[in-house]
Amino acid sequence: MAEDVREYNRQVWNKYVNQGNRWTIPVSSEEVAEARKGKWQIVVTSQKPVPQEWFPELMVSQVLCLASGGGQQGPILAAAGANVTVLDGSARQLEQDRFVADRDGLDIRTVEGDMADLSMFEDESFDLIVHPVSNFCVPDVRPIWKETYRVLRQGGILIVGFVNPFIYLFDQDLWEEGIFHVKYALPHSDSENLSHETIEKRIKEGILLEHSHSLTDQIGGQLREGFVLTALYEDSDDQEPLSKYMPLFIATRSIKL
Repeated sequence: MAEDVREYNRQVWNKYVNQGNRWTIPVSSEEVAEARKGKWQIVVTSQKPVPQEWFPELMVSQVLCLASGGGQQGPILAAAGANVTVLDGSARQLEQDRFVADRDGLDIRTVEGDMADLSMFEDESFDLIVHPVSNFCVPDVRPIWKETYRVLRQGGILIVGFVNPFIYLFDQDLWEEGIFHVKYALPHSDSENLSHETIEKRIKEGILLEHSHSLTDQIGGQLREGFVLTALYEDSDDQEPLSKYMPLFIATRSIKL
């Protein structure tokens, strides 16, 4: 079932590119040009840019943009001087990165694969891993932290954005109406907890099937692998009604020591 959901979500992301989803729209040539001048920013949540002090010196960095296709983070970091690899499960999302690379003369390596399986990379291959909000697409985040720890070099930095798990308490259909009715226990999985009729409706409408993850697994999972947490911030989304009441996203910066 987990593999079926992964394949379904991969297909949904491919369709999102055709539909112009906000996370599939590549950065402009103007943004790339500014990044080449040292004026750049990226997001790993929804709105807040990642603080500049979170990053290492990019001119000497091997960077993995993990589950980060769409032509957004990867091209900016490459234009800023990093040697960038983008891994994503969606072939169409990776096409967006190659489009920007071809358009603006950037050197970006793209790899289609599973965010929880980095076996194609050797130990200690990267100085920085950037992992925007995406791990709601996998049933278990713990393998992600194990693999990212393995492929990061000593002193390497892991920057992660993830969904605040508490949003999965609520009935999603009522949410759209601005009614926040607690319905589900956490952790929540759409494929396991939604009714068959609701799942069929989401599949028909081409909506992702998501998994929530506890803070114990999201943050504690990093710490268990050996990461040291150095910074954290919360973020919201002005397009979502629930943002009036609580932050919807969390970003963390951790170091492999």
